Amino acid sequence: MPVVDVDPDELRKLASTDRDDEELKRDLFDLGLEFEGETEEGEFQLEFAPDRLDRLSVEGVARSLRYQDGTDRGVYVPKTNDADWVFEVDESVPDERPYVTGAIVRGLDMSEAKLDSLIQLQEKLHATMGRQRVKGAIGVHDLTMLKGGAAGSAAEEPGGEGVKSISYRGVAPDEDTFVALDSDAELTPGEVLTEHPTGEKYADIVSEYERLPAIYDDIGLFSFPPVINGRRTEVSENSRDLLVELTGTDQWTIDKMCAIICYALDARGGRVEEVRVEYPEGHPAEQRELLRPDLSVDHKTVTHARIEQLLGVDLSEEQVVDYLERAGLDAETVDSDGAPATADGEGDHAYRVGVPPYRVDVLNPVDVVDDVGRAHGFNELDPRYPEVSTVGGRHERSRLEGAARDALVGLGFEDMLDFHMTSERDCLDRMGLAAPDELDPDAPLGQRPPVTIAEPYSEDYTVVRTWALPSLLTVLENNTHRAYPQDLAEIGLVAHVDESEETKAAERRSVAAVLARTDAGYEDAKARLQALAGAFGANLETPATTHPSFIEGRTAAVELDGERCGVVGEIHPRVLVEHDLELPVAAFEFDLAALE
Repeated sequence: MPVVDVDPDELRKLASTDRDDEELKRDLFDLGLEFEGETEEGEFQLEFAPDRLDRLSVEGVARSLRYQDGTDRGVYVPKTNDADWVFEVDESVPDERPYVTGAIVRGLDMSEAKLDSLIQLQEKLHATMGRQRVKGAIGVHDLTMLKGGAAGSAAEEPGGEGVKSISYRGVAPDEDTFVALDSDAELTPGEVLTEHPTGEKYADIVSEYERLPAIYDDIGLFSFPPVINGRRTEVSENSRDLLVELTGTDQWTIDKMCAIICYALDARGGRVEEVRVEYPEGHPAEQRELLRPDLSVDHKTVTHARIEQLLGVDLSEEQVVDYLERAGLDAETVDSDGAPATADGEGDHAYRVGVPPYRVDVLNPVDVVDDVGRAHGFNELDPRYPEVSTVGGRHERSRLEGAARDALVGLGFEDMLDFHMTSERDCLDRMGLAAPDELDPDAPLGQRPPVTIAEPYSEDYTVVRTWALPSLLTVLENNTHRAYPQDLAEIGLVAHVDESEETKAAERRSVAAVLARTDAGYEDAKARLQALAGAFGANLETPATTHPSFIEGRTAAVELDGERCGVVGEIHPRVLVEHDLELPVAAFEFDLAALE
């Protein structure tokens, strides 16, 4: 969860409030911002759900407080001046990062606190919406240090004589040089990736590019996105006019990031000015020419009945409109088909809700209902029993899982709860298993085609685990500094690709346990397994078998009431070495459903 440092005095000033610290913490909690502590300078550390990216800065938090208080109402859109600058996108721009957007912001009275807030917002957006700069990256520059070239097509239009241009293009790693931030040396983009600390940190993003992204003015190269800006255009407390530029893999993402930046700078007294983006023929952009920043208001339609149904309260039309405006949205009453409401107000009326450009979390009408509920106050909702004739209870599978967990704890195991997500390397390779291309019912336990994440957030979490023992061995690997014996058990989700399933993936609950100790052996694991099976009245048989993760001759299949459902034995030394384990480990794993 993102954590933002906020100066409470600065927050009070921007929110026009005299709340004391405790009142601030309480009201911020109502907004979904949880107080996590204070920095050495006395700033609040606030944790919040990553959907509200407009609250990544003190300006955004203050805006939410003003709406909560009713000081501000409805959608506010900053006024923008006409474009004096053009982003000309060259055909040489890398295919992997083809999109650009931006804005000019003038008239800022910059200070150390304002600059720190801007830098924090920039980096938090990089870490969240920008996916560590992979999907979108922001560059902020001192406009007075830029010299615009003569714009192409824009200069030919009426009134376009004074328009200045900068160029977004692709360059070879050794094609040009510039002085990067925090450096005194002229370096090529390729040298920045190997010799500059920031370049080394983000080199992987562009390491496979044939040509590297670069932004030029009439003087030369001044930005190497998504890695680092040039020192020439560095922003300081003396900067008054800024250029904000963003590049990325998706136009919508960088446009929304740009809108959040523009709203924050507008709150500091800046005047937002448009830029024109011109894409070349053959570019994947939907339009060849764009005016940015995109501060257009989106609209969603939600019926009054739907709001009352989801929230479980009766609300008047005036209350709904009031709540929506206090959430920073606009609202007008319409018929359920979206037409303007009739004067008599009969029928199932609805609301056409305006959504400001910085609200990236409002994707469908249910999100609008959520805002109504927050403005009303979820704590104000009266709990009541649903109007159904049945009473809820635990599912039999849940009862079985709870009973098995209690039995394992009674047998001396420490109960674990691990991630369902892992990597193919941890789940298969390090366990001595090959990754199969298709499902083989006779393959060893765990050797199933894993369910793979199309766009993983991290290389450590790319698949859903196919069995649970690798998770327990990872826990042992991370706890070699702790005392032994370590007897661990887990009951958790495992899954694999199965085309016969409706979802194309078979899911099940698996029981896994490990015993790590100097005298751990097959007999110890089987004895615990025998006791567990006996607790559920299941007949256990353990015919000899082989498994790549276990020692041959010290491994058996687990059969409960005649059904083969798992494996028990001593972990192979090769697997122990792979996990840096110096003690023997005995283990078992089987399908929980076999205990039913």
